[in-house]
Amino acid sequence: MSPTFTSLEVRNYRLWFAGALVSNIGTWMGRVGQDWLVLTVLTAGSATALGVVTGLQFLPFLLLAPWAGLIADRFPKRRTLLATQTMLAVTSLLLGVLAVTGVAQLWHVYVIALLQGVTTAIDNPARQAFVSEMVPDDKLANAVSLNSASFNLGRLIGPGAAGLVIAWWGTGEALLLNTVTFVFVIGAILMLKTNELRPAPLARGRGGIRDGFRYVRRRRDIQLVMLLVFVLGTFGMNFQITMALMATKVFDKGASEFGLLGSIMAVGSLTAALLSARRQRPRLRVLLVALVGFTVATALAALAPSYWLFALALVPVGLTALTALTTANAMVQTRVAPEMRGRVMALYMAIFMGGTPAGAPLIGWISETFGPRWTIGIGTVAVGVTLVGVSIWLARSQNVRVSYESQRRPRVRVRVDAALPERATHPVPEPAR
Repeated sequence: MSPTFTSLEVRNYRLWFAGALVSNIGTWMGRVGQDWLVLTVLTAGSATALGVVTGLQFLPFLLLAPWAGLIADRFPKRRTLLATQTMLAVTSLLLGVLAVTGVAQLWHVYVIALLQGVTTAIDNPARQAFVSEMVPDDKLANAVSLNSASFNLGRLIGPGAAGLVIAWWGTGEALLLNTVTFVFVIGAILMLKTNELRPAPLARGRGGIRDGFRYVRRRRDIQLVMLLVFVLGTFGMNFQITMALMATKVFDKGASEFGLLGSIMAVGSLTAALLSARRQRPRLRVLLVALVGFTVATALAALAPSYWLFALALVPVGLTALTALTTANAMVQTRVAPEMRGRVMALYMAIFMGGTPAGAPLIGWISETFGPRWTIGIGTVAVGVTLVGVSIWLARSQNVRVSYESQRRPRVRVRVDAALPERATHPVPEPAR
């Protein structure tokens, strides 16, 4: 089998991948349907209301991260995922029924968004850590990348499909179709062969939450990744808001064109995930270069004079953003102890998605104060400034040294804490002469 798809040799992972792919398509249909319901049915294009909904969905990632991570490490992950996916299906069904019957109100969306946020906060660390129980260690980085590919293939298909369903039948129907897709991932979980799983040791006793914080506090390599992911997630990854605002307020487009933007960006995201699946080991160099590319691509998107040029710019935006996120996720998962993986991944997701409750309303305010283009531009500025700061820190820190090795090619050795056994060596291109 091609190295890109080597994890699919494992039966349990094949089932998981297939079920998750169908569910991801539905999830993106649900997101587009929810945003369209808020923007065009329940409000007169209120960016603030859309920002509040997004914030409510992601606030629990920040508040519940320590407990969600402990749940992932203390209870069997398969059972946890069955419970969370069932709850997400129920809330999706409720919102769809409210929309179809025409009785949905904005506060309904707020409450359901919060419920889904709480459930997803518990689901995410368990789902992230569960991958390591389905595949051997040498396939873990590949499986993480294929998960990203599945997510972004869903993004490629889901928004466009949602736009068509909304245009032909209505917003509620798109939400109900999302509910149906949960059957596939729940069915996949039930079909897994438990005797072929490799469950990590379950956390026992008191102090489990503090152990997670102490573990991350000792790992400067993980702290650096989390800093970069925090800035990217808070200021640069508000695409469900920025694309909706650019489509409706800047280019005066409808539901089909709005949904198409998500599918176009997913072309770049899917490409990034598949390219990442071919890399045997995630590297800091790839993460930093991807973030540099993200600042350039988002600047071009923010300045795009037409709808189609904006859509075209979203391809490199998706490519660089997903390269950065997939690399960061794989770096953390492959470098953490198995018994700590749930707690560390919960903190990782809290750092990545927990900034959205503040970032999403801020993006809405920026749109109404400075214009929709600045909802993208703020990500360009924030990520760019952070990269400059990180570069200066790396250059001055005693944990970094540059050594010239064979064939006069410089290699940057990023040393972690002296107490840790891990060392990572990352080659960088030779400076131009």
